[in-house]
Amino acid sequence: MEKATYIWDEGELVPWDDATVHFLSHALHYGTGVFEGIRSYETKDGAAVFRLTDHMKRLEASARAYGIPMSWSLDDLNKSAIELLRANDLKGAYIRPLVFHELGEFGLNPGGSRVKTMMAAFALGSYLGDEGVKNGIRARVSSWRRISHADFIPTAKGSGQYLNSSLAKAEAVRTGYDEAIMLNQSGSISEGSGMNLFLVMDGVVYTPPVSAGILKGITRDSVIEILRDHGHEVREEELARGSMYMADEMFLTGTAAEVTPVAEIDDRPIGNGEPGPVTLEAQAQFSKAVRGELEQYNKWLEAF
Repeated sequence: MEKATYIWDEGELVPWDDATVHFLSHALHYGTGVFEGIRSYETKDGAAVFRLTDHMKRLEASARAYGIPMSWSLDDLNKSAIELLRANDLKGAYIRPLVFHELGEFGLNPGGSRVKTMMAAFALGSYLGDEGVKNGIRARVSSWRRISHADFIPTAKGSGQYLNSSLAKAEAVRTGYDEAIMLNQSGSISEGSGMNLFLVMDGVVYTPPVSAGILKGITRDSVIEILRDHGHEVREEELARGSMYMADEMFLTGTAAEVTPVAEIDDRPIGNGEPGPVTLEAQAQFSKAVRGELEQYNKWLEAF
């Protein structure tokens, strides 16, 4: 993450170092906030944000799911993201809006607290490293299980629920791996610590369904559409842990991670241990789509 000039704070552009919240903000103590991760890219026709409206719609849906009232409209949020990118003189960037309960009455009930909306935009490279994007990462199955629909709302991006993901990621890195793969409460594959998962077996592409406790990723949705458009069969099915050990290819998708190959899981190589043809095709076509090189996907780009 590279420091930018401004943070958007309730409609005002505030210097980066001055964008602060109160120590007793409810979200700081209890995780009562929702957020999004969005990317913008340089394209052949100038800069553009990838699926901006879809991301902001999901932010609104996450807020509704957790009972957090929004004070900014979808159109306001879209315009503010573009305003912030321009103010920070950014083209290729990562955008992080956050809606959260600020200061109010002390205690678990957030009802009396003010809801605040802030947004950052900054330069961000490959989330899992350039080497990982090129040659694949090493992953392990986490000892932590993915939160279930009975406990939280996995399809929403609630701040507090990401402590589950943080535990898994920290464990993976601490034990010498790049990323964690989380199983759900029934032992089926769910997702990575902050990205969706795909397997390729006998020419068919598989990805866990929403019922497996995954976030319904926007990058995931984009990659599914791209792969199907290019003649690949994609199935959303429950997947057993052992499916990863027998897969020909494996890759992860997410706004930050984009399309990242997995070369190894639990010290076992995936296929021949190198990114496979379907993974490379997904990676290449997605990269072209976000940069405006495939006209059929320009519907996903918001130029600025």
